[in-house]
Amino acid sequence: MSTDNNTRNDEIYPLALLMDELKHDDIANRVEAMQKLDTIAIALGPERTRSELIPFLTEVAQDDEDEVFSVLTEQLGKFTPYVGGSEHATLLLPILEILASTEETLVRDKAVDSLNNVAQELSQDQLFEKFIPLVENLATADWFSSKVSACGLFKSVVARVKDDTLRKNLLALYLQLIQDDTPMVRRSAAKHLPEIIDLFTQNLELSTNEDWDYISNMFQRVLDDNQDSVKFLGVNCLISILKFFNAKSDHSNSRNLLDSAKKLITDESWRVRYMAADHFTDLASQFEHDESLLNELVDPFLSLCEDTEGDVRKAIAKQLPSFAKLLQNPTVVLEKIFPAVRNLSLDENEATRASLALTVTNLAEILNKEQVVDKLVPILLDMLKDEFPDVRLNIIANLKVVNNVIGVDMLSESLLPAITELANDMNWRVRMAIINYIPILAEQLGKEFFDKQLRDLCLSWLWDTVYSIRSAAVHNLKRLTEIFGDEWSREEIISKLLKFDSQLLENFVYRFTLLSALMALVPVVSREITTEQILPFINHLSSDGVPNIRFNVAKAYISIVESLSTDLPKYKELINDTIITSLKTLVQDDDVDVKYFANQSLEKCNAILS
Repeated sequence: MSTDNNTRNDEIYPLALLMDELKHDDIANRVEAMQKLDTIAIALGPERTRSELIPFLTEVAQDDEDEVFSVLTEQLGKFTPYVGGSEHATLLLPILEILASTEETLVRDKAVDSLNNVAQELSQDQLFEKFIPLVENLATADWFSSKVSACGLFKSVVARVKDDTLRKNLLALYLQLIQDDTPMVRRSAAKHLPEIIDLFTQNLELSTNEDWDYISNMFQRVLDDNQDSVKFLGVNCLISILKFFNAKSDHSNSRNLLDSAKKLITDESWRVRYMAADHFTDLASQFEHDESLLNELVDPFLSLCEDTEGDVRKAIAKQLPSFAKLLQNPTVVLEKIFPAVRNLSLDENEATRASLALTVTNLAEILNKEQVVDKLVPILLDMLKDEFPDVRLNIIANLKVVNNVIGVDMLSESLLPAITELANDMNWRVRMAIINYIPILAEQLGKEFFDKQLRDLCLSWLWDTVYSIRSAAVHNLKRLTEIFGDEWSREEIISKLLKFDSQLLENFVYRFTLLSALMALVPVVSREITTEQILPFINHLSSDGVPNIRFNVAKAYISIVESLSTDLPKYKELINDTIITSLKTLVQDDDVDVKYFANQSLEKCNAILS
């Protein structure tokens, strides 16, 4: 009898434990308990999960904190296996419907994601009998939060509905949401409309003319909405509509859709114009099939370049090269686009200039060498003198395409002063940024230019007053060695470091930085360079007067041994005679930290040698 009781207690325990934890006063405990929901379900098994856990969670979903709901909704989205597979997945829908109606946005969003995940597991019958009624309930509820969630669920059903009448009813319902009195509902409907349109693009045989009457009506409603937070979503809707008709090779609506594009581009609301500017190339590319229509977008494009709002100019500045490439008309680019480039490069808004600097060099791809020299280079040289560091940094980071067309010599006259000025900027974060760009420049400009113009600058950063700069400079030398090779590193970096002024090396910080730099190079240089140049210097520092140096030498030894271990027979004697001997001395050091790290390294070295 007692055995039966124990078995029964074991069966009850997981759910009882969860129930106790979810009644805990501390919300952190309740959240943690909910995170273990999958473990509880596994312990219970599918049958008890369906009969006991799901009803319990349905109660929880109606009375707890948003933090608990958030975890619960996320868990339920992957809960189908725990209830016994897809045939029982509809049991999860009532809980998620409750959670999709809550006021907290994060919970609703996760509930929608989970509902869409569950929908993928459902059969056609389950979809029609359970999921579509759920969508309809949410879409026709009194409270706005339910309707907002409903908008995100249509994508799971529209493409799977083959019956034209049912699909028409669903689109009619979505049209109601597009026209809802509450802006938040209309915004959600407009946000998810492109997903529905994209489904028709992926399933061209699915749509009927009547479907497109509904979608056209929806788009027009978004376009005419009195809230700019709804209307600006019309840009993405238009792009999706254009993609659909292009996929069908149906261009009969292109003129009307171009007019819609112009309407959005010139809208009185700056948010709408910003969205049009931010997606301009994607929008314009949908008219590539007709050069005359594409050219009609040039003037609207130029109007965005002169927009009164800085954010709009910032967005369109990034689109300049890609739009110019679409035009494929050098005359239009030179006569109309380049004056706009010049104006934006002098824009009063520094963020606009920085945005232009990110992509402006790509204009070199669509011009010949003479045009690049005459038109683009003067703009770039001026931007390299910009007072705002981000402008200069962005130009420097993207010079490869220009270098490919005209060569580095023409750029170097203004490039080097800009780099030098950034390298010595008072703000250490600016210095950090240019250090991070040096490997990119090295790859773009080549070894010869780098050795002549930038090598000494890279070495000088090792002695910066800010630790983060010195650390970045060390990593920079490693990256450059990976780019140019270890022989270059031997000649141009290591030999220079080892010949450093002995008076400077009297400073502990200099010795520590030099040690860090050499150790960073060990993994990327040959074993010969390590043994002939780096190891002797490390040995010299093993008797340094500063404990911090000595224990870092102890840590450095293990890195050297790991490097040499790839050819252990050749270097075993050297390791024993030099490194092991030195470590045994350091183990006897008076400093506790030196002893500790020396012992650690000695143990690891012996393990490698054994």
